Amino acid sequence: MDALQNLYRDIEDKMKKAIGAVTHEFAEIRGGRATPALVENVHVEAYGGSSPLKQLAAITAPEPRLLVIQPWDASIVPDVERAIQKAAIGLTPAVDGKVVRLPVPPLTGDRRQELVRLVHKLAEEGRVSVRSLRRDANEAVKKLKASNQATEDDVFKSQEFVQKLTDKYVAQIDALVKQKEQELSSA
Repeated sequence: MDALQNLYRDIEDKMKKAIGAVTHEFAEIRGGRATPALVENVHVEAYGGSSPLKQLAAITAPEPRLLVIQPWDASIVPDVERAIQKAAIGLTPAVDGKVVRLPVPPLTGDRRQELVRLVHKLAEEGRVSVRSLRRDANEAVKKLKASNQATEDDVFKSQEFVQKLTDKYVAQIDALVKQKEQELSSA
Protein backbone atom coordinates (compact mmCIF):
# COMPACT_ATOMS: atom_id res chain seq x y z
CA MET A 1 0.00 0.00 0.00
CA ASP A 2 2.93 2.30 0.73
CA ALA A 3 4.18 1.84 -2.83
CA LEU A 4 0.80 2.98 -4.15
CA GLN A 5 0.82 6.12 -1.96
CA ASN A 6 4.29 7.00 -3.22
CA LEU A 7 3.12 6.43 -6.78
CA TYR A 8 0.08 8.69 -6.26
CA ARG A 9 2.22 11.45 -4.77
CA ASP A 10 4.78 11.16 -7.56
CA ILE A 11 2.17 11.21 -10.34
CA GLU A 12 0.37 14.21 -8.84
CA ASP A 13 3.66 16.12 -8.55
CA LYS A 14 4.41 15.39 -12.20
CA MET A 15 0.91 16.51 -13.24
CA LYS A 16 1.38 19.75 -11.28
CA LYS A 17 4.64 20.31 -13.14
CA ALA A 18 2.84 19.76 -16.46
CA ILE A 19 0.31 22.45 -15.47
CA GLY A 20 3.19 24.71 -14.46
CA ALA A 21 4.80 24.22 -17.86
CA VAL A 22 1.56 25.11 -19.66
CA THR A 23 1.12 28.17 -17.44
CA HIS A 24 4.68 29.27 -18.20
CA GLU A 25 4.17 28.81 -21.94
CA PHE A 26 0.95 30.84 -21.79
CA ALA A 27 2.73 33.66 -19.92
CA GLU A 28 5.09 34.06 -22.84
CA ILE A 29 2.22 34.62 -25.26
CA ARG A 30 1.57 38.32 -25.30
CA GLY A 31 -1.96 39.56 -25.19
CA GLY A 32 -1.20 43.07 -26.38
CA ARG A 33 0.02 43.95 -22.88
CA ALA A 34 3.60 44.53 -21.90
CA THR A 35 4.69 41.95 -19.36
CA PRO A 36 8.26 41.07 -18.31
CA ALA A 37 7.50 37.38 -19.01
CA LEU A 38 7.67 38.20 -22.74
CA VAL A 39 11.44 38.68 -22.61
CA GLU A 40 12.78 37.45 -19.28
CA ASN A 41 13.93 34.12 -20.73
CA VAL A 42 15.52 35.56 -23.88
CA HIS A 43 19.14 34.40 -23.81
CA VAL A 44 21.76 37.13 -24.11
CA GLU A 45 25.30 36.38 -25.29
CA ALA A 46 27.46 38.38 -22.88
CA TYR A 47 30.58 37.89 -20.81
CA GLY A 48 31.60 34.91 -22.93
CA GLY A 49 28.42 32.93 -22.18
CA SER A 50 24.67 32.88 -22.56
CA SER A 51 22.33 34.01 -19.76
CA PRO A 52 18.60 34.69 -19.47
CA LEU A 53 17.81 38.39 -19.67
CA LYS A 54 16.23 38.37 -16.21
CA GLN A 55 19.67 37.60 -14.73
CA LEU A 56 21.32 40.55 -16.48
CA ALA A 57 18.78 43.36 -16.24
CA ALA A 58 15.80 44.84 -14.50
CA ILE A 59 12.69 44.41 -16.67
CA THR A 60 9.73 46.69 -15.96
CA ALA A 61 6.43 47.58 -17.60
CA PRO A 62 5.87 51.25 -16.71
CA GLU A 63 2.99 51.48 -19.20
CA PRO A 64 0.58 48.83 -20.57
CA ARG A 65 2.28 48.91 -23.98
CA LEU A 66 5.93 49.44 -23.03
CA LEU A 67 8.70 47.33 -21.53
CA VAL A 68 11.85 48.95 -20.22
CA ILE A 69 14.97 46.82 -19.85
CA GLN A 70 17.77 48.29 -17.80
CA PRO A 71 20.89 46.11 -17.79
CA TRP A 72 22.91 46.25 -14.58
CA ASP A 73 25.99 46.72 -16.75
CA ALA A 74 25.45 49.40 -19.43
CA SER A 75 28.16 47.86 -21.62
CA ILE A 76 25.86 44.94 -22.57
CA VAL A 77 23.03 47.12 -23.94
CA PRO A 78 24.00 46.23 -27.57
CA ASP A 79 24.06 42.52 -26.61
CA VAL A 80 20.57 42.81 -25.12
CA GLU A 81 19.29 44.57 -28.25
CA ARG A 82 20.81 41.87 -30.49
CA ALA A 83 19.35 39.04 -28.37
CA ILE A 84 15.83 40.52 -28.53
CA GLN A 85 16.08 40.88 -32.31
CA LYS A 86 17.33 37.30 -32.67
CA ALA A 87 14.58 35.95 -30.39
CA ALA A 88 11.95 36.80 -33.06
CA ILE A 89 9.27 37.69 -30.52
CA GLY A 90 7.75 40.31 -32.77
CA LEU A 91 9.05 43.29 -30.81
CA THR A 92 11.54 45.88 -32.05
CA PRO A 93 13.94 47.17 -29.40
CA ALA A 94 14.88 50.85 -29.24
CA VAL A 95 18.09 51.73 -27.41
CA ASP A 96 17.81 54.87 -25.31
CA GLY A 97 21.18 55.45 -23.65
CA LYS A 98 21.55 52.86 -20.89
CA VAL A 99 18.10 51.29 -21.33
CA VAL A 100 16.31 49.31 -24.02
CA ARG A 101 12.69 50.23 -24.67
CA LEU A 102 10.32 47.69 -26.18
CA PRO A 103 7.05 49.15 -27.43
CA VAL A 104 4.36 46.46 -27.59
CA PRO A 105 2.05 47.08 -30.57
CA PRO A 106 -1.67 46.30 -30.32
CA LEU A 107 -2.73 42.92 -31.70
CA THR A 108 -4.33 42.61 -35.11
CA GLY A 109 -7.30 40.29 -35.68
CA ASP A 110 -5.17 37.80 -37.63
CA ARG A 111 -2.49 37.78 -34.96
CA ARG A 112 -5.13 37.17 -32.27
CA GLN A 113 -6.41 34.12 -34.18
CA GLU A 114 -2.87 32.88 -34.65
CA LEU A 115 -2.19 33.24 -30.91
CA VAL A 116 -5.44 31.45 -30.01
CA ARG A 117 -4.39 28.55 -32.25
CA LEU A 118 -1.01 28.51 -30.52
CA VAL A 119 -2.73 28.48 -27.11
CA HIS A 120 -4.84 25.49 -28.18
CA LYS A 121 -1.74 23.67 -29.49
CA LEU A 122 0.17 24.26 -26.24
CA ALA A 123 -2.86 23.20 -24.20
CA GLU A 124 -3.17 19.98 -26.18
CA GLU A 125 0.51 19.26 -25.55
CA GLY A 126 -0.18 19.75 -21.84
CA ARG A 127 -3.20 17.40 -21.97
CA VAL A 128 -1.14 14.78 -23.79
CA SER A 129 1.54 15.09 -21.11
CA VAL A 130 -1.03 14.57 -18.33
CA ARG A 131 -2.57 11.60 -20.15
CA SER A 132 0.81 9.98 -20.69
CA LEU A 133 1.44 10.34 -16.95
CA ARG A 134 -1.88 8.54 -16.38
CA ARG A 135 -0.74 5.73 -18.65
CA ASP A 136 2.61 5.50 -16.85
CA ALA A 137 0.85 5.36 -13.47
CA ASN A 138 -1.51 2.60 -14.62
CA GLU A 139 1.40 0.58 -15.98
CA ALA A 140 3.29 1.02 -12.70
CA VAL A 141 0.26 -0.26 -10.75
CA LYS A 142 0.03 -3.30 -13.03
CA LYS A 143 3.72 -4.02 -12.37
CA LEU A 144 3.04 -3.80 -8.63
CA LYS A 145 0.23 -6.34 -9.07
CA ALA A 146 2.50 -8.61 -11.10
CA SER A 147 5.06 -8.55 -8.30
CA ASN A 148 2.29 -9.25 -5.72
CA GLN A 149 2.62 -5.83 -4.08
CA ALA A 150 -0.94 -4.85 -5.05
CA THR A 151 -4.25 -6.69 -5.28
CA GLU A 152 -6.80 -6.66 -8.08
CA ASP A 153 -8.89 -4.23 -5.98
CA ASP A 154 -5.86 -1.96 -5.59
CA VAL A 155 -5.42 -1.91 -9.36
CA PHE A 156 -9.07 -0.97 -9.89
CA LYS A 157 -9.03 1.73 -7.18
CA SER A 158 -5.74 3.09 -8.50
CA GLN A 159 -7.04 3.40 -12.02
CA GLU A 160 -10.08 5.26 -10.68
CA PHE A 161 -7.92 7.57 -8.56
CA VAL A 162 -5.47 8.30 -11.37
CA GLN A 163 -8.37 9.01 -13.76
CA LYS A 164 -9.79 11.52 -11.27
CA LEU A 165 -6.39 13.20 -11.05
CA THR A 166 -6.16 13.26 -14.83
CA ASP A 167 -9.63 14.80 -15.13
CA LYS A 168 -8.75 17.41 -12.50
CA TYR A 169 -5.58 18.54 -14.26
CA VAL A 170 -7.07 18.46 -17.75
CA ALA A 171 -9.89 20.67 -16.40
CA GLN A 172 -7.25 23.08 -15.06
CA ILE A 173 -5.64 23.25 -18.50
CA ASP A 174 -9.06 23.92 -20.04
CA ALA A 175 -9.61 26.76 -17.54
CA LEU A 176 -6.21 28.23 -18.43
CA VAL A 177 -7.13 28.10 -22.12
CA LYS A 178 -10.41 29.90 -21.49
CA GLN A 179 -8.65 32.57 -19.43
CA LYS A 180 -5.95 33.10 -22.08
CA GLU A 181 -8.53 33.30 -24.88
CA GLN A 182 -10.38 36.02 -22.96
CA GLU A 183 -7.12 37.87 -22.39
CA LEU A 184 -6.28 37.69 -26.10
CA SER A 185 -9.73 38.79 -27.25
CA SER A 186 -9.91 41.75 -24.85
CA ALA A 187 -6.37 43.00 -25.51
